[in-house]
Amino acid sequence: MPKVSVVMPVFNVAAFVSQAIQSVLSQSFSDFELLIIDDCSPDNSIEICESFDDSRIRIIRHRLNRGLAGARNTGIHHARGEYLAFLDSDDFWRNDKLQCHVSHLDAHQEVGISFSRSAFVDADGVPTNFYQMPKLSGITASHLFCRNPIGNGSAPVIRKAVFNDIAFPGNHGGIDEIRYFDSSLRQSEDIECWLRISLKTDWCIEGIPEPLTFYRLNAGGLSAQLHKQLGSWEQVAEITASYAPEFVERHASRARAYQLRYLARQAIRLGDGTAAIRFFNRSLKSSLRPAFEELGRTLVTGVAAYLLWTIPTLYRKTEKTAATLIGRVQQERIERDLASS
Repeated sequence: MPKVSVVMPVFNVAAFVSQAIQSVLSQSFSDFELLIIDDCSPDNSIEICESFDDSRIRIIRHRLNRGLAGARNTGIHHARGEYLAFLDSDDFWRNDKLQCHVSHLDAHQEVGISFSRSAFVDADGVPTNFYQMPKLSGITASHLFCRNPIGNGSAPVIRKAVFNDIAFPGNHGGIDEIRYFDSSLRQSEDIECWLRISLKTDWCIEGIPEPLTFYRLNAGGLSAQLHKQLGSWEQVAEITASYAPEFVERHASRARAYQLRYLARQAIRLGDGTAAIRFFNRSLKSSLRPAFEELGRTLVTGVAAYLLWTIPTLYRKTEKTAATLIGRVQQERIERDLASS
């Protein structure tokens, strides 16, 4: 049996999937299987996957498209490894990622989810010198609800025992099945899953300081997608309230404010100043807690949103300088965290 099962859903990613697969095959830790889940991809993504000749690769095909959560569930069901690593097929990994997580999980039996920081790359896979800089320890359900420190679906490596603890029955196409991720969600399914793990089990969630995941930013994107993302987050809140109503009632306003502030930053990245200020103002209206808890980040988001909305040419002139400064500060923090770990 392999130590690690890598689960990679594939759908319409012909431009990126080769790099994702190669980043797995190049891992310094080699005791793994790679489960590629063909979610009825309409392009030639699977033909590209089939071109790799490696006995550790298994391709599992869906008859109907089931979305990211459904594809991950299929991978979990077929996985033989003690640990499960997830890689979205438009992202890729540093070549020591699996080794770092296996060492972390082997050394800390109480940890159920080990995740890493992530480095942002552009559509061509070129590093942007920006990083996701989440909280790494002492993570509670409220942290997950407000901030999702795990960050993205390509960052975590999880004990299979964790999924056994949260499995629930479902039905797809008239066939009973076991679900781990909630496949009724087409977005935010990972946040819902991490919340369920935190609220329903005793497993700890911890992060590794190093940026071991390369998270690809979409070169295009529409602000309308941000409203869909907000809608999916609201669905997560409703699902969580069905079994933890007091938790959601206590934290919903603050968590919604954090989510709206995040969407304001995404709107800024898309160059939509109008959407950015609307999300930012809604964040303040929902709760002022993020402003008190993270004053600097809130101020930077607000200033950037209003500057982009009112004087977009000035915003674009200052953006590069600000980005360079932020990237330098993040790199220095990563170095400090590595030195102290």
